[in-house]
Amino acid sequence: MKTYWRLPKGVDELLPPRAWDLELLRRRVLDVFDQWGFDYIDPPLIEYLDALLVGSGEDLDLQTLKVVDQVSGRQLGVRADMTAQAVRVDAHSVVTDGVQRLCYAGPVVFANPVSNQTSRVQLKAGAEIFGAPSIEADAEVVGLMLESLAVAEVKKPVLLLGHMGIYRSLVAELLAAGNLQSQQQALLFNAVQRKAESDIRELVGAGAAADMMVALPTLMGQPSVLDEARKVLAAGADDILRELDELARFVDLVIAHEGVEIRIDVAELAGYGYHNGAVFTVYHPEHGKALAQGGRYDGVGEVFGRARSATGFDMNLKQLLASGVGQSDVIFAPWQQHSEQRAALQQVVESLRDGGSRVVMGLSAGETAPQQCERQLSLVDGQWQVVNL
Repeated sequence: MKTYWRLPKGVDELLPPRAWDLELLRRRVLDVFDQWGFDYIDPPLIEYLDALLVGSGEDLDLQTLKVVDQVSGRQLGVRADMTAQAVRVDAHSVVTDGVQRLCYAGPVVFANPVSNQTSRVQLKAGAEIFGAPSIEADAEVVGLMLESLAVAEVKKPVLLLGHMGIYRSLVAELLAAGNLQSQQQALLFNAVQRKAESDIRELVGAGAAADMMVALPTLMGQPSVLDEARKVLAAGADDILRELDELARFVDLVIAHEGVEIRIDVAELAGYGYHNGAVFTVYHPEHGKALAQGGRYDGVGEVFGRARSATGFDMNLKQLLASGVGQSDVIFAPWQQHSEQRAALQQVVESLRDGGSRVVMGLSAGETAPQQCERQLSLVDGQWQVVNL
């Protein structure tokens, strides 16, 4: 028996009513982006591969589906991330010397499942700010991210804050001291992500910079952990202390958000390798993985000819459907044989639809209400009224 109807492993589809739920969530999130003054862009699903992988690491390369363009003969990629596309738009498609705010919501495709429970086809929504180097811009992105999660009915999220600059500065010290070889950087990045202190020590050896790198994954917890971080990293370069101060300033700017629990992880290494400043991730006890993430990635646009400051975030809207966003119920209008009754019913249906209700019209005698209908129009004392089924 042929199985043309089966989908590839890790590829899913949304059916009624969840497909409408996802579209409703997308609209709500885009409304928030619009209210904050972000301009919407809709970049293509496929691009030349080198443009999609700008500034990224090996992880994004492995997650990008690749095909050969039969028109140009060049290699194309199906996007697994939309940040590079926003960078390209800022650099060449919508050019300005001032601050630019861009947002998007569209599908991305992963070459491999991230986990058994994660779809390879996600709906990513995100926002980016270009041309604003201040930590206040990062704080605005976090505020937008939290409000977007609020319309998805995510309550009491946990916001994790970090700073990639601290890790990068320590790596620079280790390279300069000869404790780390350039080809070992990917291994170190992975070890720090896993918080594997013994693996880190094996890679970096002994010395002041090595001790600080080994201690880096332990610097996590309440915002007060920044005081401990200043002691542990006191022997570091001036850049490290400056970046710690910037992280503390970041905490002060976002801590005012009500209902949000703030956590610090000085060794938080986010994204696909292009972040180089403040980073942030949102978690929730009811979800096993991050709900949203982002950070600063200054200078990534250099390959396009414009090395602008940049910060932003994205989130998978499919994942957020579990948070309870749903559409309104459907009202059923039964078929009417007599033209006068049908005309009167049509007027009531139009009025309900104008008021935002969803109404399904019966098309033949004996037709019953669809399964998703909880109410229907019935003739009561000569008037059409909505009653419960």
